[in-house]
Amino acid sequence: MLTKILIPIAADEVAPRFDLAAEVHIVTLLRGGDTEDKTVVLPQASAEKLCHLILTENITCVICGAIEEEYFQFLAWKKITVIDAVAGPWEKALIRHLQGDLSEGEMLFDRIVEGRHVDHP
Repeated sequence: MLTKILIPIAADEVAPRFDLAAEVHIVTLLRGGDTEDKTVVLPQASAEKLCHLILTENITCVICGAIEEEYFQFLAWKKITVIDAVAGPWEKALIRHLQGDLSEGEMLFDRIVEGRHVDHP
């Protein structure tokens, strides 16, 4: 089975709420290390429609911001990995996940320390 990752997005960031995301980015990991990417725009934000899309696209992992317990449990019941409470640029979240270094609750925003721009580890 191919690994397929879905990230609800808002502009360039992980959407802050699963149920309010009207756009998602889907990444398929292909054999040989290549990836196939696509962005899907939903007609309206809906947790139910998003769950339906996750099932019909055979998604294996969801990286998201806040998600209601009901949807978290549903996806877990369907054997879909959910990494929730992630905030920051969605591309950074994807890279960290592909490196095996993304956990729930990650804050991936860059920060400024003493007037210097510092990349979050």
